[in-house]
Amino acid sequence: MDLSNLRPAAGSRRARKRVGRGTGSGNGKTAGRGHKGRNSRSGAGRTPGYEGGQMPLQRRLPKRGFHNPFSKEIQIVNLAALSKAFDADAVVDPAALVAARLARKSKVEIKILGQGKLDKKLTVKAHAFSRSAKEAIEAQGGTTEVIG
Repeated sequence: MDLSNLRPAAGSRRARKRVGRGTGSGNGKTAGRGHKGRNSRSGAGRTPGYEGGQMPLQRRLPKRGFHNPFSKEIQIVNLAALSKAFDADAVVDPAALVAARLARKSKVEIKILGQGKLDKKLTVKAHAFSRSAKEAIEAQGGTTEVIG
């Protein structure tokens, strides 16, 4: 046996059905689609979710909730995380927070919250600060700058 005479096992492969090739083929004329009706036409067929005229599940279920199209995604970062991730006198901006893996992406607004202790002087640039975070940063001699 060599590569030149390899064949699939008998009966394991079936030739594709060639429809619309004359009456002698057994699949001529209507090409296996029957007469008239929805699925006999080209481009026809069921739309996703169609249930034969019964009210579809998608329409039977009640609508719930509200989506605010004007909501902004805000990432929060706590003082404890800043204290752990940055050295004293560091400049903390959105790019630095992304690099330190405290924020996911720099395009989203970042708010600094006052949870945890800050024990070093930092210059923090963010889109928003809670009052307690701002007070804690300034108590250590650092500065806060609102950007955007």
